Amino acid sequence: MVLLDEVTGRYWQLNRTAALVLRSLLDGAEPPDMARVLREAYPRLTAERAETDTASITRALTEARLVVPA
Repeated sequence: MVLLDEVTGRYWQLNRTAALVLRSLLDGAEPPDMARVLREAYPRLTAERAETDTASITRALTEARLVVPA
């Protein structure tokens, strides 16, 4: 997935994991739901790692101003 910040003209390329988290966010998912989506996509992923990855990706998207907290 590739995102474009229309204000800065900067492109962001997301890997599959980040794209799953972003799609979940756009669908209104809460962090536990996003972690569940990751575990469904990656069955060998532990719950703890899914939660950590979800938080990290969400933080990075927020810091890049690609998403805005509700």
